[in-house]
Amino acid sequence: MSLLTICLIIFDLGFTHRSETELYLTDFYLVTLFIGSTTILVRYWVSKEKFPLKVHIFDGIILLLNILLILIKLDFLLETFPSLAFFNNMGWLYLALLIYFVREFSTLRLNFNREVLNPAQLFIASFLGLIFIGTLLLMLPRATHEGISAVDALFTATSAVCVTGLIVVDTGTYFTGLGQTVILILIQLGGLGIMTFASYFSYFFRGKSSYEHQIMLKDMTNSEKIGEVFSVLKKIILLTLAVEAVGAVFIFFSLEAGTVEGFFEQVFFSIFHSISGFCNAGFSTLENSLYEPEFKFNYPLQLIVVTLFILGGIGFPILFNLYKYFRYFLKNQYVKLQHPANSVYTPWVISLNTRIVLVTTSALLLVGTILFYYFEYNNTLQEHSWFGKLVVSFFGAATPRTAGFNSVDMTALNFSTLMIIFILMWIGASPGSTGGGIKTSTFALMTLNFFSLARGKDRVEVFRREISDQSMRRAFAIVALSLMVIGTSIFLIASFDEEKTLLSIAFESFSAYSTVGLSLGITPHLSSASKMVIIATMFIGRVSMLTILIALLRRVKYLNYRYPQEEILMN
Repeated sequence: MSLLTICLIIFDLGFTHRSETELYLTDFYLVTLFIGSTTILVRYWVSKEKFPLKVHIFDGIILLLNILLILIKLDFLLETFPSLAFFNNMGWLYLALLIYFVREFSTLRLNFNREVLNPAQLFIASFLGLIFIGTLLLMLPRATHEGISAVDALFTATSAVCVTGLIVVDTGTYFTGLGQTVILILIQLGGLGIMTFASYFSYFFRGKSSYEHQIMLKDMTNSEKIGEVFSVLKKIILLTLAVEAVGAVFIFFSLEAGTVEGFFEQVFFSIFHSISGFCNAGFSTLENSLYEPEFKFNYPLQLIVVTLFILGGIGFPILFNLYKYFRYFLKNQYVKLQHPANSVYTPWVISLNTRIVLVTTSALLLVGTILFYYFEYNNTLQEHSWFGKLVVSFFGAATPRTAGFNSVDMTALNFSTLMIIFILMWIGASPGSTGGGIKTSTFALMTLNFFSLARGKDRVEVFRREISDQSMRRAFAIVALSLMVIGTSIFLIASFDEEKTLLSIAFESFSAYSTVGLSLGITPHLSSASKMVIIATMFIGRVSMLTILIALLRRVKYLNYRYPQEEILMN
């Protein structure tokens, strides 16, 4: 019944209908809330299963909200308490029904069988399902002002779910508030992964999960232990919501008077850009992103947005490891001051992965900023002050690494700057993040291997640690597959749209594969066939070609043998 209600809400919001239909739908919503509340109470009475305290608290809040909304809609409270008119809004009713649906859906058993569906296949299927649902929602009559074709809806949904940011129609003017909200939800679910939310809510309400399911989530969350899986999931969700909420507040107060009209429009603008920034999506309700005349000199806003997509692109494992280190550092400093004899030194609190990612990310940001400043000083940076030049250069060096926002005219950039952006787009963000690309750790291992071979070493070493052969093989497989996919994409688009320049096509393909979202302006003018190529490139870039191969090929079970080794001539 809750699923049927969600479908009716989509019909209610997405289609134009008569006022009588609206009354019938409202009555059905209230009946659903009443039956849902009764079901929750009966479940506690009949079920022998013991629910955790947090579930009791959650259900108690939901029951109170449901009862309040029912009484308000039936006009039992408004005369006595006029202040409750704030809740006499269909939005609160939709929210209550959505929460009830999530509550009921999360009680279902998510049994995971590796023999039927391996983790890679489930991961890919979740993204395909989300893209399909998003496409249908964007094709609703009230999601756009003038309607949208199936190809353009699929392109937009794929770009949002894969947190790319390439667009064929302007997000702010082409889509209505409903359409923009759908895109925002797709960005949030695509950035963290639908399985992250589904798995955590299932565990939250059921309090348990199968062993197979935990093994799958361990691979998805990069957890060190199976017992930490749901703890990591909770941290990921809470950290994401916290950073996005703080980012939205800062964006709201950074807006200059008159740039966004209306309080609710300013709130939506702040939330939209905060989520899009942290998820490295690059979507904006502004026609020219942050290059709009009212925003291109708003340096505080640019610094807030760049901070959001750097945090989102650095990776959750890195953020958690840094938190662990700072907590250890502060605790140890306190112990040294209070009880020096009890202080304990713990080696390698900052993991090797964190060190590699931080050094690589810092180097890319520093070198990228310097080169952007140098090449664009008398070009796109000419209209900015000395401080503005630094901010825009820093923004220009950070955004190609899968963020997708632009604060300068991309078509006016020098050729040398575009070459730098090519490299930064290809490298992308860090593993375990909301960004794409081959990842900073892959680029670092590839670079370290060059120096290792040149010095005659038979292994790769960094920070007094040896990199495993499996990591090196995986890194070079990712590099080779990325170039293969990007090359195929360029070849196909060049065949379908012969009038486009090779530079703009290559830029589009690199941007799509690395889920960046930057473009030289050819995206809306591509043919339908080329759009389908970009759609496939965005999807492959988000899930990675290696994951697709793992999903398609049967995993070898037995490796209890070795053949004789031989050297192969390379040069």
